[in-house]
Amino acid sequence: MKKILVVDDSALMRRVLCDIINSDSRFHVEDRANNGVEALELLGRKSYDAVVLDVNMPQMNGLELLKELQDRRIAVRVMMASTDTREGAKTTLDALDLGALDFIHKPNNAMDCRGDSFKNRMLSILAVVADSRLPVFKSRPKSVESEKTSRKVLELVGRHTSSVMGNKVIALASSTGGPKALHSVIPKLPGNLNAPLVIVQHMPAGFTASLAERLNSLSQISVKEAAEGDVLEAGKVYIAKGGKHLNIVYSGGRHIVHYSDEPTREGVKPCANYMYESLRDSRYDQVVCVVLTGMGADGTQGIRNLKAAKKIQVIAQEESTCAVYGMPKSVVKAGVTDQIVPLEQIAQEIIMNVGVK
Repeated sequence: MKKILVVDDSALMRRVLCDIINSDSRFHVEDRANNGVEALELLGRKSYDAVVLDVNMPQMNGLELLKELQDRRIAVRVMMASTDTREGAKTTLDALDLGALDFIHKPNNAMDCRGDSFKNRMLSILAVVADSRLPVFKSRPKSVESEKTSRKVLELVGRHTSSVMGNKVIALASSTGGPKALHSVIPKLPGNLNAPLVIVQHMPAGFTASLAERLNSLSQISVKEAAEGDVLEAGKVYIAKGGKHLNIVYSGGRHIVHYSDEPTREGVKPCANYMYESLRDSRYDQVVCVVLTGMGADGTQGIRNLKAAKKIQVIAQEESTCAVYGMPKSVVKAGVTDQIVPLEQIAQEIIMNVGVK
């Protein structure tokens, strides 16, 4: 049975969350804390399988607690549960940057948390977080280091230009742990990358624009939330909108972003399977498929279907560097991977596969 710490300043919300968690035989609420100060004291002397953490609290809020855990190198599996996590996309991304693995939006009214929809989603996320690998606290790579990495890889590409010829596209899928993983990949890519990069990151509507803006501010390569009708261009990164399925269609001699509104697939929306399958009818000579950390198996079936129609290269994130070894494990077990590399080498492999302009 997994031991859980619940941190929330509302007595009613604590009780509701604890009731939900204790209703599942996989979990037991071991302790409760009113704020970050109490939680830090508990985390300094006890271990838990997961922490459910609020953001807005007196004395020490959730973000301040995460910073303290980073500074003290206390490795904790954290799931954010706050009314801030829907409207406050920046706050949520800050929490994920600081080590939280996933998040759920709490209704403003505690009694609304008792519905099956919230309960089932919360327990599903909690199960993934509690079973995930402990976070490794590292400072984010500085832009100078990213530039050095890019220069080193570009030198290698220069010696192997024949291997990167052709009209290519990169299609990347990620889920739990993905936003932080993307910060270890996208800032290392050069602005003259010789292919567009399309990303499906499992996030709700309203969060992907903030993720794109943050990555764009840290990167040489241009990053944006993909808009309906966007024409894919080399040297640009397009992140699928949360809550819609992203497809790439070929029309008028161009590859264009098109959103569709089918039901969830693999339990998610956007779903990477749709992105991969839409590329079957593209005019790209090769699709470089990248699968990063995440729960479930999204991407595997789409890559299988794409492989039947296109030349592809599949890069999977190596197990020990994944927050959740679900999606990469699925493509590895399916036997469709060409490369399995640590997170720190993903950008290098992308550059080696597509080259620069």
